Amino acid sequence: MEYLLRPDLGRALDAESLEKLRESRGSACGLGVVIGDGLSAAAPARHAVPLLRELQTARGSNWTNVTTVVANHARVALGDEIGELLGAEAVVVLIGERPGLSSPDSLGVYLTWAPRAGRTDAERNCISNVRPEGLAYTEAARRLVYLLGEARRLKLSGVALKDDSEASGKTSEKRLARSC
Repeated sequence: MEYLLRPDLGRALDAESLEKLRESRGSACGLGVVIGDGLSAAAPARHAVPLLRELQTARGSNWTNVTTVVANHARVALGDEIGELLGAEAVVVLIGERPGLSSPDSLGVYLTWAPRAGRTDAERNCISNVRPEGLAYTEAARRLVYLLGEARRLKLSGVALKDDSEASGKTSEKRLARSC
């Protein structure tokens, strides 16, 4: 109940987790991936690993030194703090979306270039409804690869980064993906 009443608690690491992440950090990583339960723990439990497999296949050698963090009671903004601590160029947050939008196990994918605490929703891109009955893993991975490449090239994300993956021929899926 506290998680629902206090969403601010899921936007920052607790002291113990912060210290563990600082201690385990090696050199700066290229891409940080945060898997969080968000508002639907079923979503990452069912869809994060299949999506990451597709992403690994689709991304080729464009991203090296990828660090993955699993976070409980997470909100999207937690990825910014984690990405900053990792020294990541970009962070991708895989998180359970609000049940009832279209499914109780819908996965959201949020991309932030140059993550740091305090980023706003306008500085993130979102791919929504990732699941077999929604946006297929392969299509979500293709769209994410496109956005990651453009974020790296342009050094930005969010409303300033348009998803032109359709026009570029990088993906054939139009429905159910949006910029936040």
